[in-house]
Amino acid sequence: MRKSDLLYQRLEKCDLCPRSCGVNRLKGEMGACGVLDRPVVSSWGPHFGEEAILVGRHGSGTVFFTSCNLKCVYCQNYEISQLGLGKVITVERLGKIFFSLQEMGVENLNLVTPTHQVPFIVRALEKLEKTIPVVYNCGGYESVETIELLEGFVDIYMPDFKYGDPELGERLSGVKNYPQIAFEALKAMAKQVGEPVLEDGLMKKGVLVRHLVLPNFLENSYRVIDFLARIDPKPLVNIMAQFRPEYRAWEYGLNRVITKDEFLKVWNYARKKKLRLIEIERWLRWL
Repeated sequence: MRKSDLLYQRLEKCDLCPRSCGVNRLKGEMGACGVLDRPVVSSWGPHFGEEAILVGRHGSGTVFFTSCNLKCVYCQNYEISQLGLGKVITVERLGKIFFSLQEMGVENLNLVTPTHQVPFIVRALEKLEKTIPVVYNCGGYESVETIELLEGFVDIYMPDFKYGDPELGERLSGVKNYPQIAFEALKAMAKQVGEPVLEDGLMKKGVLVRHLVLPNFLENSYRVIDFLARIDPKPLVNIMAQFRPEYRAWEYGLNRVITKDEFLKVWNYARKKKLRLIEIERWLRWL
């Protein structure tokens, strides 16, 4: 049986992500993500705003999938992730998008917020003669079982690791037990794809973790770093300074950008923990 068939079966009582809504998406029942049985895409094309090791000369071939399994109150792409901006398409059309991006000469296929649309993605990838790496660009709240079914389709995992504090994860993203679930998923990702591999300055394989520092919540970042220090093989880590109050952030006290001092405290803690850090110059310029 094809991997996509196994994933489609899971839509009958959906447990693709740790929310395990249990709805039958094939029969029109909608879970937390708000997507049924077909791909929903917001936009696609070469993207030059990702990490330098993904962008290269020709850009990252990014597909923005509509909706999300998280409900982050500060999401900077909230029109797509929370408000459902996008278009329902067929799996065949999704496959043509993948093929078209590859033909453009992009450095990779970058699947943004793919978790809840994995069956459609895998079915499209099964028909693609892949010549570039596939990047799984997700929020970190992933099912180990789903990650295991992605073996052979994903070359680079790029999860967020948002929270080391479970209460903060529930308050700001609406999910329970985020740290432990993200940690187990990250271990599965690292085990599957192994050590990060770079060729001519471009990432070809491995895990790249992103962590966004939130104002006033440095302890949360320290806890995230403690989790990341336990991963083997060690992933690359991008500690990001780009928080800005978007969507409903002000309602939750997230009403300012972070300071340079806050960023450097987190960065230096990560360095002491011997994480494999990237992109500090970019964020110092940002601040």
